[in-house]
Amino acid sequence: MSLERALELAADAAGRAYPKPTIGAVLVRDGQVVGEGATEAAGRHGEIVALEAAGDRARGATLYVTMEPCAHQGSTPPCAEAVAAAGVSRVVAGSLDPNPEAAGGLEWLRAAGLDAELVDSFAARAQNESWRTWIARGRPFVTLKVAVTLDGRVTVPGERWVTGPEARQLVHELRADSDAVAVGMGTVRADAPRLDARGVPAPRQPRRLAFGRGPLPEGSELELRTGPLGEELAALAHDGVQSLLLEGGPTLAGAFLRAGLVDKLLLFVAPRLSGAGPGLLDALAEPLPLMRLSSRQVGADVLLEAYVREP
Repeated sequence: MSLERALELAADAAGRAYPKPTIGAVLVRDGQVVGEGATEAAGRHGEIVALEAAGDRARGATLYVTMEPCAHQGSTPPCAEAVAAAGVSRVVAGSLDPNPEAAGGLEWLRAAGLDAELVDSFAARAQNESWRTWIARGRPFVTLKVAVTLDGRVTVPGERWVTGPEARQLVHELRADSDAVAVGMGTVRADAPRLDARGVPAPRQPRRLAFGRGPLPEGSELELRTGPLGEELAALAHDGVQSLLLEGGPTLAGAFLRAGLVDKLLLFVAPRLSGAGPGLLDALAEPLPLMRLSSRQVGADVLLEAYVREP
């Protein structure tokens, strides 16, 4: 239950510590919460916020934290050492730290005599899925967003939109939460998309990209990326891009999937039949299994979410 509270704290603070991960922490002693917190905008880790809130009451307490305390000196001192110095007796972590420079906090705590447990919560890993991929794979976390009809078409003859207004509003929210948004040149030539986040709170606009051969149409504000996909993603990661929302057509979707560069799929399914037009992607070399499939209603449409790999 207290790990769930730590997840809630991290969710409420999502993005506050960007570009660092957001970590929630709760200290419990004798069945009572004595301190809690989440990573702050200045980068102070959630464990430290919770320890300071608890004060002397942290001694003998159990720390529930969404990611293992860090074990290295970075912009802040090692959280594992602070946890041990505060007299915490037990630590329950929802995920491991994928950063090789900071990982090993649970092992350090065990060596220091604390009871340290890994729950390995998918929810905890998913909260920082973009940062985790950026750190572990050296590229952005790629979400492929596609809108299709019930017969699997990405266009409806004579109409601009496949899905309804609620689904389109959600796409703008997804853009606002992404570091970059991209399409292929086919989509650029056919639709001249703007790819910005409109009508939603957006503290910053994403970088807007077009993958493929140029030139871009005159007046386009998109950024053309012409190199191999893997190299382009590595370059974007070097620039600090942690998340990429891919809105391209079937050619770009297929290219990213075949290259193993898609992490999550968002499929908006509209309750209509098109009867003509391209499908959601071109050919794959072999079937691709997905995991953690979920669904929810978005207006008249249904959103299917699935992962290609665990975050």
